[in-house]
Amino acid sequence: VHIIICFYSIVLLYPQKNMPQQSEAIVIYTGWERHALVGSDIRLSCSFFSWRWTSDDVTFSWSYRADGARDSIYVFHYTGGAPYVANKGPFRDRLEFVGNPGRRDGSILLKNLDYGDNGTFTCDAKNPPDIVGHASSVRLLVFEKVPIQAGVITGAIIGAVLGLLVLVVVIYYLMRFLVARRVFNLSVRSVSLCLGLRSKLQLILYGLAVTRCFFLI
Repeated sequence: VHIIICFYSIVLLYPQKNMPQQSEAIVIYTGWERHALVGSDIRLSCSFFSWRWTSDDVTFSWSYRADGARDSIYVFHYTGGAPYVANKGPFRDRLEFVGNPGRRDGSILLKNLDYGDNGTFTCDAKNPPDIVGHASSVRLLVFEKVPIQAGVITGAIIGAVLGLLVLVVVIYYLMRFLVARRVFNLSVRSVSLCLGLRSKLQLILYGLAVTRCFFLI
């Protein structure tokens, strides 16, 4: 009995920090699609969400699959507090790590882009003990001229429609004002005409009265 009690006491008093920590899911975020010009530089962002504090053993990995290719190649890896750019591949001299692992930022900068850089970049992150999660991908499209995005076109259409509606409202109230002014002028003219006829009638009656008085005398 004493042996059993001692065993349970040891288990309960065993520090939790010496017990293995349970792994939880990690969520990784990148952009959806990025556009860039030939010869320009572009930043590809990668961040993650984890319930744990940022570990000293946090890692970031970037892979690249060119358009039309079946396989991906690793182009960058961050581990042990140091960044490592792949010494082979299309970005060996054109990739720079610009992230901040302490802030869960694993962004990279691609320099001097070319048409051949079109493809899909995938970022994976680990924040031990949180190592379970799905990598996130961003598609890069390189153009000679950046195309107008759908959002810009939609905004332009909405702006044009709103401008047309404002113009219609302005014309409507202007027409109402012109009609009201014309009606007012006609009313004033009619009143003036009526007053003029009344004055003439009064003069005629006055003349008739004077003439009658003259003949009576």
